[in-house]
Amino acid sequence: MAKKPSSTATSARQAKIEAARGSSGGGANKIVVAAAVVVVAIIAVVGGVIWVQQSTKDAVAGGGNALPTGVTALGAGYPAYADVTPAAGAPTVDVYEDFQCPACAQFESILGPTLQNLGEAGKAKVVYHVKNFLDDNLGNDSSTRAGNAAFCASDAGRFQEFHNQVFAHQPAKEGAGYTDETLKGFAQAAGISGAALTTWQKCLDAGTYVDYVNSVEHQSFSDGVRGTPTIRINGSDVELQSIGTPELLTQAIQNATK
Repeated sequence: MAKKPSSTATSARQAKIEAARGSSGGGANKIVVAAAVVVVAIIAVVGGVIWVQQSTKDAVAGGGNALPTGVTALGAGYPAYADVTPAAGAPTVDVYEDFQCPACAQFESILGPTLQNLGEAGKAKVVYHVKNFLDDNLGNDSSTRAGNAAFCASDAGRFQEFHNQVFAHQPAKEGAGYTDETLKGFAQAAGISGAALTTWQKCLDAGTYVDYVNSVEHQSFSDGVRGTPTIRINGSDVELQSIGTPELLTQAIQNATK
């Protein structure tokens, strides 16, 4: 499933390297999420991620230009809760995450349930942009494979459940990654079984959505996303401190409603 990186992928990777060289270094910054009683610190590096090194492995190749249901083009985000009719003026919340990102797992543990409730209630249009830059940093392909597996789960109507399983069971050691068997366990825990699980497995093995995941990484970098988690409400970046509790996130969504 490997092939020589294309010139476009190489250029995108080189752009990341140049961005890292121009940054203020690799020092750790703390993004503090304040709760009413407990202060939870999301540890992040260079704004939440590490743009450090070029991958020494070949790019993971997928099964063509397949798009998850609801996605309009390569590079575009995945609209969650497509079966929900948004309320009039509901803001769009773009969520940029990498499945191997510890800060993303922390974000999901604190604010994920609230964001999901707002999306399911039609109070926000939630769009996920699943990135895979950590494959290069960590020397594996787990972000890509987990992203592909999540969109395979979307074919069974279980994207959100699978997404939640991955972040809830992210390895304690960054870079440990996900085996195919682990990903299958997430699919089963997400409620995929029987014929649907067989179809999911075929999708995983074929790398059906790998090219799509790669395209989201390239597009998000072009769009100025330099860290994960990155949250944009109606196209504008939001400081995590300003939405650091369920109450603050809810208020920010309400304030952005037209």
